[in-house]
Amino acid sequence: MKPKLYLTLILSILIFSWNFSQDNGYDLWLKYDKIENQTIAKEYRDHLKSIVVQDADETTAIIKKELSLALKGLLGVAFEPSTFDSNINALVISKPENLPENLKKSVNTTKLEKDGFMIKAVTLSDKMHTLIIAKTNSGLLYGTFHFIRQLQQQKNIKNLEIVDNPKVDLRVLNHWDNLDRSVERGYAGFSIWNWHTLPDFIDQRYIDYARANASIGINGTVLTNVNSNALILTPLYLDKVKALAEVFRPYGIKVYLTARFSAPIEIGGLDTADPLDPKVINWWKTKTAEIYKLIPDFGGFLVKANSEGQPGPQNYGRTHLDGANMMASILKPHNGVVMWRAFVYSEHDPTDRAKQAYSEFIPDDGNYLDNVLIQVKNGAIDFQPREPFHPMFGAMPKTPLMMEFQITKEYLGFATHLVFLPKLFEEVLQSDTYQKGEGSTVAKVIDGSLHNKKITGMAGVANIGTDFNWTGHLFGQADWYGFGRLAWNPNLESATIAEEWLQLTFTTNKEFVEPIKKLLLNSRETVVNYMNPLGLHHIFDTGHHYGPGPWVSNLSRPEWNPVYYHKADDQGIGFDRSFTGSNAVDQYAPELAKKFGNIETCPEAYLLWFHHVPWEYKLKNGRTLWDNLGIKYQQGVDEVKGMIKTWEAMKPYVNSKQHKEVTMRLNIQLKEAIWWKDACMSYFKTFSKMDYPMEMEQPTHDLSYYQSLKFPFAPGIKPNWH
Repeated sequence: MKPKLYLTLILSILIFSWNFSQDNGYDLWLKYDKIENQTIAKEYRDHLKSIVVQDADETTAIIKKELSLALKGLLGVAFEPSTFDSNINALVISKPENLPENLKKSVNTTKLEKDGFMIKAVTLSDKMHTLIIAKTNSGLLYGTFHFIRQLQQQKNIKNLEIVDNPKVDLRVLNHWDNLDRSVERGYAGFSIWNWHTLPDFIDQRYIDYARANASIGINGTVLTNVNSNALILTPLYLDKVKALAEVFRPYGIKVYLTARFSAPIEIGGLDTADPLDPKVINWWKTKTAEIYKLIPDFGGFLVKANSEGQPGPQNYGRTHLDGANMMASILKPHNGVVMWRAFVYSEHDPTDRAKQAYSEFIPDDGNYLDNVLIQVKNGAIDFQPREPFHPMFGAMPKTPLMMEFQITKEYLGFATHLVFLPKLFEEVLQSDTYQKGEGSTVAKVIDGSLHNKKITGMAGVANIGTDFNWTGHLFGQADWYGFGRLAWNPNLESATIAEEWLQLTFTTNKEFVEPIKKLLLNSRETVVNYMNPLGLHHIFDTGHHYGPGPWVSNLSRPEWNPVYYHKADDQGIGFDRSFTGSNAVDQYAPELAKKFGNIETCPEAYLLWFHHVPWEYKLKNGRTLWDNLGIKYQQGVDEVKGMIKTWEAMKPYVNSKQHKEVTMRLNIQLKEAIWWKDACMSYFKTFSKMDYPMEMEQPTHDLSYYQSLKFPFAPGIKPNWH
């Protein structure tokens, strides 16, 4: 090969490699790009002349590595750990007891709680020292990441005085990953867990996953699907789980597993899984001891039981209480917990599906062992684009309730629609339950402060896969990031999270951050408008939940059919959950029951959730319900057009590859928003028999076209190849 051609080839490979690493989103919010503002960069370098990391273990080794990456990338400074010298500006990372003596008197650590951290600027001998202090090494790691965020966002570090304790104990990702590497409701590639090559091959992605989670305070991961496979509890797979646990441990992350309730039969050779049978209890004791021998800090079990056909204690005439307490009693000596999902509804229960979880769990409040958390979805149906908060929140004062959010976008356009979920999470968390008077927010239920709970938790159904950028849609990373930040502090504002994520992921330039922050904060309402306006819910197509299917009525269970939820007829539309209907409103505190139960006072955002409303009913704007439906659907479409226009103007601030990818996905979002508008309004018109409002663009096709669309291989489900 000619030297010139060889040099060109090498240069091309290097450029491709650099672009690949820089442009594919793999680095998430941990991009340590050089700070171009020389004034700020010089100030940081002056304040970080010396780096002192006290203690030495696997976690502090990670702290040193992270600081090395950050300082080299942001400031072009080589990391050189040193001993403390009061005459040199220093960053000191230490537990309180290991602080240099002349610094101890400068700080008050009484407000520090487990895994919390303090960042404090201290002046000593005319030199400025920045202290990161925590009672645990995990806390030091969290504090380090928080400090690096200050640098990434180019904030003033001269007068830092931060005390930040996690308000929630268990901050957990739920992976709905299967052992064959498919991911239920996953839209970002295959499962990142390669069970075939574990335990011997440790993919770098596992380490980077742990690092990303630690950077936002996530401290637990459930590796397997809630629709679980008992094989995960066999020795072959437990060795693989052990390997992952060893990777995650230095990052402060515990491993949890889903426990299939029928495992004693399927892998234990028993003829029953009755939770009160001594043979079954002994089997679980032996299995649990086996796990803890391999993984001493194993977190515990997540259980989906007697829901959607999954086995559970009710198969044997027992209750959720019986099943949860059996497992909890076995885990308790090991300091493990049971996260028992409250997502239950039965084809044998003819009442409103929205009422069933409350009816099954509330009567047993106070009877669960203290290492049981009842894991409750944010709404009573199923992760809809908008639902009122689940009535169980605040209604079980003696039992810890663990929030379950869905980070993956099962009902929000998969990985093609840009929808900023922290806005949804915030709406739920700041909802007032009124269970102890005004101000009894869901956030106070989750952080335990409303009823002084001993243990607290928040879970997020992960949106992570093998795609280069982890989440499919680049902006899907914001949902993972936002979940972690809200799990740490449920009272954070989504606007703060949006600004943080944009600055960390793209640029601190206000010309980019401000318009895209506005886009993010409005995006959730946009998707509600073009999918489920005015309280409509669960009108998605069958099984895969891809696109609209409000006409579906042929499924074997009534509550699987969209017609069950919208109940459109010649008179009107909506599910009557008022006092004269299913009376689901009665599960809320009296103040809310009265508000939701009256069509005149019910918020219009929840109108069709709680009421069956005549087509001609006048809303607050003086227009009919029918007109408002069409206006909302069109508004959603128009807002996506606005998102495309805003993003197009951002070309100068992002790399071309990322700009093109997001543009293509926004174009898909627009196409599908129009599909939702046209399909739903065409179908509902067969009942209203009214003209479309003048503000709404006419459907492109007739109803039969939309009803004919089939998607047998939509992602997120296991397709039926036959």
